[in-house]
Amino acid sequence: MSTAEQPPSIESAIPPHLLDPARRPKHRPGTYTPPYPSFSARFDQKVTAVVMAYLGVQARDPSDPRLVGELGALREALAREDGPVSWDRAAYTDAEGYYTVISIAYWDDPAAFREWNRAHGEPWIAPGHPTEGLGFFLELVLPSIERVETVFSAPERPEGVAGTAYGFSGTIEEHFYWGSARDRLPAAQRDPLWADGDSTLTETGPVRSVVLHRNACLIRSGQDITETGPTEREFYLAEVEPVLREGMDFLVAEGATIGCLDNRYMTVLDEADAPTDRTFGMSWWRELSALEEWAASHPSHLRIYGAGMRHLSGFGGDTRLRLYHEVTVPSGAEQRFVYAGCHDRTGVLKAVR
Repeated sequence: MSTAEQPPSIESAIPPHLLDPARRPKHRPGTYTPPYPSFSARFDQKVTAVVMAYLGVQARDPSDPRLVGELGALREALAREDGPVSWDRAAYTDAEGYYTVISIAYWDDPAAFREWNRAHGEPWIAPGHPTEGLGFFLELVLPSIERVETVFSAPERPEGVAGTAYGFSGTIEEHFYWGSARDRLPAAQRDPLWADGDSTLTETGPVRSVVLHRNACLIRSGQDITETGPTEREFYLAEVEPVLREGMDFLVAEGATIGCLDNRYMTVLDEADAPTDRTFGMSWWRELSALEEWAASHPSHLRIYGAGMRHLSGFGGDTRLRLYHEVTVPSGAEQRFVYAGCHDRTGVLKAVR
């Protein structure tokens, strides 16, 4: 079946204006239909790059009253007129025992972000900001739109960078096979996206800055059980979540051996900074191929995959579990990490020390 003969309900995850006629996806276009429908975020054609700003604060004591004040001030800054198109907040306790809250803000205009950042982002990581017992960081990614891909099991609830999109595709073809993330990345149509160059670390007093090598890979992969009924929720919490957590713990403890530079398993917070039924893993990898190899062949991920498939096959079309991920492969110039007063194993610091 030729591309022109494809069923109208199936389309490429790559929007038409970014499709390369010479692309070589795993399956010939029009010959494959995934067993479960999935969708990709669609961005306005005028959007050439997006901004992902991870503004974090860590505390040895999660009840530190200064933490509430810092988070409240940041919430006000993010709500400003020049603030992000969308943002959310999530928390976790890292391997060193520090409670960490990250506000993740998304812009579809880097120039607009720069205006906001001068007044609110740079002070967040300024040398004078850290106080004893607290650390602050900004992990900044500004990828061209060709270096971002998304996939959602349901299009009615955008998460992450999809909050800056105007909508979603129809059912996409590049899904549910190993290597499909690469086939969804516009940049991968003509670039193998291998790691290139060296990472650098600079230190100025309590402030340490990192620039990773070209083509490091970031993934945010989430789960939402908000709308599940009692039976489905019980199955997920008993059979899926423990396996997922085990895999996330493996990446924290041993991920460096397989190319994972950093991993966080986080719970999304609501507007009162209370935990919700939404979680996601966020990890940096040496390159896309390292992430692909873990996903396709490592026992820790195959167990996650197997548990997820048992859930989806068991509940079928009645499932209310919502899944998504976004994968970003920035160039060297499209990312920057600044840690002020943070411990040595915060974020990607541990990958360059």
